[in-house]
Amino acid sequence: MTTTSVIADAKRLVVKVGSSLVTDDGRGLDRTALARWAGQIARLRELGKQVVLVSSGAIAEGMLRLGWNKRPTLIPELQAAAAVGQMGLAQAYETSFSQHGLHTAQVLLTHDDLSDRRRYLNARSTLFTLLRLGVVPIINENDTVVTDEIKFGDNDTLGALVTNLVEADALIILTDQAGLYSADPRKHPDARFIAHAAAGDPALEAMAGGAGSGIGTGGMITKVIAARRAAGSGAHTVIASGREPEVLARLAGGECIGTELRAALPLLSARKQWMADHLQLRGRVTLDAGAAKALTQDGKSLLPIGVTAVEGDFERGDVVACIDAEGRELARGLINYSAGDTRRIMRQPSSRIEAILGSMEEPELMHRDNLVIR
Repeated sequence: MTTTSVIADAKRLVVKVGSSLVTDDGRGLDRTALARWAGQIARLRELGKQVVLVSSGAIAEGMLRLGWNKRPTLIPELQAAAAVGQMGLAQAYETSFSQHGLHTAQVLLTHDDLSDRRRYLNARSTLFTLLRLGVVPIINENDTVVTDEIKFGDNDTLGALVTNLVEADALIILTDQAGLYSADPRKHPDARFIAHAAAGDPALEAMAGGAGSGIGTGGMITKVIAARRAAGSGAHTVIASGREPEVLARLAGGECIGTELRAALPLLSARKQWMADHLQLRGRVTLDAGAAKALTQDGKSLLPIGVTAVEGDFERGDVVACIDAEGRELARGLINYSAGDTRRIMRQPSSRIEAILGSMEEPELMHRDNLVIR
């Protein structure tokens, strides 16, 4: 039996909080709760952990400001509520985190942002830059512009996708329930609490039925599915009550709280499998001996100066193979420049990229975090 929470050893975390917690079950932004989470995240930062916060609440706060008692079903009304509520949500978080000397950044995403390779890389680069600068990114779905076709549908799914995006070690889903039960405890008092399980276990989805609250859109089923998605990139998931005192700090201290759903594959293995097996190659770049050694032996990123030839017609964010002079594949990864731009900057130092192209996306042609050695 596991005795120490997976959060204790996690270096990068995604924390998702739901609408009912953020808005005190629809009564308006719970600034006391936001202040508590800000304080706990500040302590996680002191422990050396990076944290990305995924927060619901914009639509619920907008409903309150507009005087609506029932969540609308029309997309334009949902978008209007989100636009009104997002202002208060961002301001409340900035105020809470500023008490601990931390800056926050509002990041609004749609499904298209993460399904399009270029936008995926842009979002990923922005989030990594924010984390490096010590800023706490606060992410929500961009409800103001989404339509039925591109909505995530719930922020549990968004939390899992962000977990994959930033290669987090774990996803913490804070909800108004203690965790996952074998049946809805509100209807079945004899329901068994699930403290530990494997993420992706088909039996979990059968246990997790239920429609959630009238404020949010999810239920336990969306949280179980989110855990399965997060496990696809090697991240563990903890589902716990956001009303549990000091829940984040206690999890970081190793205490087991809520339901812990463990990923089968470690983070690196899962990412290698995803990169190596599931993405179609769009081209190849030939490396000189120095670049080949930097990638395969030194664990470095690929710089344009080490490329001697370019094949294919790829775009930024496509998967491109790195080959040596004999045509052997050494690695593959997500490239930061199109084929045309790569041809213009190859054999050039990174300091020349902006002068040649007029702007610089990244100093690397492929960052080491987006590379898999073959």
